[in-house]
Amino acid sequence: MRASLRFDRSRKLQERSHAIIPGGAHTYAKGDDQYPVDSPGFIVRGDGCHVWDVDGNEFIEYGMGLRAVTLGHAYPSVVEAVNDELRRGNNFTRPSPIEIECAEKLAGLVNSGEMVKFAKNGSDVTTAAVKLARAYTGRDLIAICADHPFFSVDDWFIGTTAMPTGIPLAIRNLTVTFHYNDIASVEDVFRRYPGQIACLVMEAERTEPPRDNFLQKAMEISRSNGALCVLDEIVTGFRWHIGGAQAVYGVEPDLSTFGKGMANGFSVAALVGRREIMELGGIRHRGERVFLLSTTYGAETHCLAAALQTMCIYEQEPVVEHLRRQGRRLTDGIVREVEAAGVRGYVGVEGHPANLSYYTKDQNGKASQAFRTLLLQELIQGGVIAPSLVVSYSHSDQDIDRTVDAVGVALRVYARALNDGVDRYLRGRPVQPVFRRFC
Repeated sequence: MRASLRFDRSRKLQERSHAIIPGGAHTYAKGDDQYPVDSPGFIVRGDGCHVWDVDGNEFIEYGMGLRAVTLGHAYPSVVEAVNDELRRGNNFTRPSPIEIECAEKLAGLVNSGEMVKFAKNGSDVTTAAVKLARAYTGRDLIAICADHPFFSVDDWFIGTTAMPTGIPLAIRNLTVTFHYNDIASVEDVFRRYPGQIACLVMEAERTEPPRDNFLQKAMEISRSNGALCVLDEIVTGFRWHIGGAQAVYGVEPDLSTFGKGMANGFSVAALVGRREIMELGGIRHRGERVFLLSTTYGAETHCLAAALQTMCIYEQEPVVEHLRRQGRRLTDGIVREVEAAGVRGYVGVEGHPANLSYYTKDQNGKASQAFRTLLLQELIQGGVIAPSLVVSYSHSDQDIDRTVDAVGVALRVYARALNDGVDRYLRGRPVQPVFRRFC
């Protein structure tokens, strides 16, 4: 029997947090309802892929700041670059030269990037892309990929989810959907709304790669119908390739958005795209102006220093190759443990090696939040926090192997729960999906 970890200080802080913060956290994916009752509620320190909670427990972490920390927590050269910049100040009345330097660096890496605009998060830059598409085409409707889970906190997207409360129906009706790897659905959405769609918005890849040149065909159909193509590379950028997944699949969208992975967890996101479209948000044209992005903190110099250093590391070191290698090592190890525990078909790994997730199913082969909670619970007891299986440049072979061992122990409990019932092994309530209608 393993001695259970203690989370006394976390529980006290959770009470305080819910009293002052709606939901107890500033990001829904980090909320208490996303984790078992017996779990670290608050992290105080990170080093590489290891983190320590307020109770002093140490864990190997996956997910890495919701996929934003690609190199590792407190990565020395990034921290040094940030500290050097902070000594000179971080926010001025006029732009800083580092804004040009960072924009030129990003545009030089992304083939479709002729101009760049920075912001603080992916939601802002993706919404800015939507605004530009509407301004450029003079159309109102946005077509989004229904199979991709998140594009923005703004109304045009949230209105399509299970949490549309507070968003007017008129706004919800301005967003329509198509399906990934289903070119007929792309053709159909333009047939149903002729001359009304401003752009297609999708990720390059989620859990399955594009088939039969789907990305190329979707973009061709979009452009032939007078619409723009917006590629959300918030996750895929700097994980699939230094130039984004668009470099892997040989496509050049009209506009694309980057964020997670670009500054190793510091708050930087970017909209990049064709000059004639991006210039609508500028001041060197004779047409109507577009209020594109204008934020007080959008180009804080220390965050741009983090982005510059992170991009330089990607250029100089085999970061992407390491992410793929460690993702494959982790997948292979988990597959072995799944077979050994006799739970094939109930637990499995899916997705790109640099962006892995997993599924959990019950005795009837149906997706189960209760069994997901059980697996999370047992992994935490084994010293692993794994809301996903997303690796970083700091995940060593030893870290992967320790994780696989913890998975093996957890899966033996999972197998017993399949026979005896999950309630017998689960401590507390199950976790919940972020997007749900009621609490």
